[in-house]
Amino acid sequence: MSQKFTMWRAATAAAMGGALLCGCATSPKPLYQWEGYQPQVYEYFKGESREAQVISLERDLERIKAANNSVPPGFHAHLGLLYAATGKDDMMIREFTTEKQLFPESAAYIDFLLSNKKKGAN
Repeated sequence: MSQKFTMWRAATAAAMGGALLCGCATSPKPLYQWEGYQPQVYEYFKGESREAQVISLERDLERIKAANNSVPPGFHAHLGLLYAATGKDDMMIREFTTEKQLFPESAAYIDFLLSNKKKGAN
């Protein structure tokens, strides 16, 4: 009986070890879904078409939402800057507000952008 018990313990240990290793092998879900955000930032600094960038980021935002993923930090702020550059101030404020809600650490920067926009409007 001792030999059967030892075999059972060895089989159980092997099964538990295999399950543990399988659990470690799965890759975690990324924290953010970037889509084309990083290339769009580059295009922004190159001075490419703001309208084309807005369309691209809006499309990416829909994809991210459809996949039930999270946007990266700065996504809404960048989209807000693009809206400001295209004269869509109401949409800019909406995106800046969303950025502040999702990433409270950005509040000082977003407030700075909003105060500069108000100064420019006067």
